[in-house]
Amino acid sequence: MSGKNKRFTVTAALPYANGPIHIGHLAGVYIPADIFSRYQRLINNDVAFICGSDEHGVAISLQARKESITPKELIDRYDKLIRDSFEKFGISFDNYSRTSREIHHKNSIELFNELNEKDLFSSKTTKQYYDTEAEQFLADRYIIGTCPICDAENAYGDQCENCGSTLSTDELKNPKSTISNSKPILKDTKHWYINLNEFEDFIKDWITKEHKDDWKPNVTGQVKSWLDNGLKSRAVTRDLDWGIPINVEGEEGKVLYVWFEAPIGYISSTKEWAEKNKKDWSKYWKDENTKLVHFIGKDNIVFHCIIFPIILKMLGDYILPFNVPANEFLNLEGRKISTSRNWAVWLHEYLEDFPNMQDVLRYVLTVNAPETKDNDFTWKEFQMRNNSELVAIYGNFVNRVLTLIIKYYNGIVPNPDSLDNSNKKIIEQAKGFPKSIGKSLDEFKFREAIKSLVNLARIGNKYLADSEPWKLQKSNPEKVKEILYVGYIIICYLTILSEPFLPNTAKKLKSQLNLEEIKNWNDLDSLNTKIDFSSNIESKEVLFRKIEDDEIIRQIEKLKKMSNQ
Repeated sequence: MSGKNKRFTVTAALPYANGPIHIGHLAGVYIPADIFSRYQRLINNDVAFICGSDEHGVAISLQARKESITPKELIDRYDKLIRDSFEKFGISFDNYSRTSREIHHKNSIELFNELNEKDLFSSKTTKQYYDTEAEQFLADRYIIGTCPICDAENAYGDQCENCGSTLSTDELKNPKSTISNSKPILKDTKHWYINLNEFEDFIKDWITKEHKDDWKPNVTGQVKSWLDNGLKSRAVTRDLDWGIPINVEGEEGKVLYVWFEAPIGYISSTKEWAEKNKKDWSKYWKDENTKLVHFIGKDNIVFHCIIFPIILKMLGDYILPFNVPANEFLNLEGRKISTSRNWAVWLHEYLEDFPNMQDVLRYVLTVNAPETKDNDFTWKEFQMRNNSELVAIYGNFVNRVLTLIIKYYNGIVPNPDSLDNSNKKIIEQAKGFPKSIGKSLDEFKFREAIKSLVNLARIGNKYLADSEPWKLQKSNPEKVKEILYVGYIIICYLTILSEPFLPNTAKKLKSQLNLEEIKNWNDLDSLNTKIDFSSNIESKEVLFRKIEDDEIIRQIEKLKKMSNQ
């Protein structure tokens, strides 16, 4: 996949604007999406990295009702908090929109009308739960009951948070309204449906055959399980007072169901970005040479691998996803992350407790990413990874080399007349890392890629320890020049290759090393011509600081205290 002149539309799951972002979101979706997008830009590919706040649906109105505020007040608050967290963690969206914006309302209705005019929907009247006290129909999250799979109480009408099963409202045992706590009745209502069953053969051929070897097994496996159970018709409208009205005469009170219009938000956000940047949005959604990649968590696989592709297929002239590298879930201290129980590490709070340490969390969440199975985040491992890898390997190597250059040469990078064969081999070894890391990223193996990056720092550390330039300064100064030149070259590779993973660290190093001229990975091929051998390297603060035991104890105590409130 690596190479020039390719075009990517990269989407990251739209976060619900009913609460802040936590580390599970970051590890599952936004860090891998950002790494991939940054990497593609660094090898000169054309990237539109698209996202935005998901601001409709029952979760929004439920939370607003709980807080006795309007949905608009709720989404405005959390959209700002989410944007701020993403920006501070270096998530490099090309466009971050909102599904409450006019461009999305207009785009969603246009696509709904297009499909409706083609008679690709079916409309039918069915019985749905109705709250007689609140005088309104109850969408999925307005109903709770006993899960038919695991018997957990307070399962929602669309999903059981205890066992993770996807449900429908008629499957719940002992259903009750979350609005009035009363038992709902069944009442007739009319809605528009996509007949997903008509597209079963298309999905089977496209994913389980065409992509059985290049998509992750956890993704194709979940798609297969849905197909094995048979696809059913799914409504695209709902009886709600918060959403995008369909404006069909005689059908007041109907809005687009959020699962239908939220993925369309990717298209709307792309159009918004294209308008601002004078680009042709259709090239990113309708050109067969464009690669569409969805980054999501496993709870969104069905929407991005079955339902949204069927919508794109129905529309006719849109490209289908090139890949959907969905991650599994990240647990926290051995327990499932739960926003309702406050068992989470919130990004905005992390930034308060660990200022200027965004890259540390990016690193830990990448090296421990739940790529093929659920993984666990613990504060002890967070501390260990930082102290043993970022501080002791990466930071230690950079600091030792630069300190010696400053001490021996007043910060001027030595430029030896020649290199012996052993030093040439070390540089050749470093030159192989862009290709190997790039291969891992092309295959969506982010854990493998970042481990390779740290291995480059390990090679540098071992080289320095074996060479011992501090013992040769008086007896063989020319050899010291070679050693520190090679060490500096390895740091240059480390700096540029770190940009997708550790953007703040890479930015600091580029400035300190005077490497601003290196704009992409291809420039590493002519690295020696980019180095300014006349400028001074200045002493800066260490890249990574050690995290003490008491800091970790405070985080664990804070987590337990918050979850017990």
